[in-house]
Amino acid sequence: CVKPTEIHLAVSMIEPCAVAVHAVSRGGDIKGFKVLVLGAGPIGNLVGQTAKAFGAKAVMIADLSDFRLGIAKEVGIDFIINPTKQDLSEEIEKVFGPDKADLIIECVGANETIDAAIENARKGSDIIIVGVFGDKPAVDLGFVQDRELRLIGTLMYQTEDYIKSIELVNSNKLSLEPLMTKHFPFKDYGKAYKFIDDKKDKVMKVFIDVTQE
Repeated sequence: CVKPTEIHLAVSMIEPCAVAVHAVSRGGDIKGFKVLVLGAGPIGNLVGQTAKAFGAKAVMIADLSDFRLGIAKEVGIDFIINPTKQDLSEEIEKVFGPDKADLIIECVGANETIDAAIENARKGSDIIIVGVFGDKPAVDLGFVQDRELRLIGTLMYQTEDYIKSIELVNSNKLSLEPLMTKHFPFKDYGKAYKFIDDKKDKVMKVFIDVTQE
């Protein structure tokens, strides 16, 4: 075992990558799929990238933040949608056609987004729930039943997801640098949290480097 003298900060992104890999894997073989991702934060972004790496035909991502949508575009997500400026349902049919998305992945954890997922899901399709809900969501189970939708939960990752994430990063299938908004030395950890509070939705990942004093 050799202790490395230097580790790139991007290595710490393997953990959220593993979350994304595990989530997308819950959808089975998605080669040729049209995938809709709701939420373009760090996890949603990585979910979108992972879907493309796993062979998705096209990936659309929706978010209220133009900053996060800009990052999504930078890393190669095919279609970006801001529901405050565009009608999500109309854009889904315009881009994916009347059959809509083959798979929807919710990465926010809010009533509004789980509702949007259910309302826009094609009959008989899957919705993977990645977002963590702080409060108990109100889900229209009658709608879920009528359309024979499958709600699939996902949490964290397993060993094989971590290994797969390393493989994807090593083969340049995932773009991590655009998600690394800023880093601070350990002594400035307070400034790091203030930066996050001040920037709000104009930040992706902030790093605190414990090797720097």
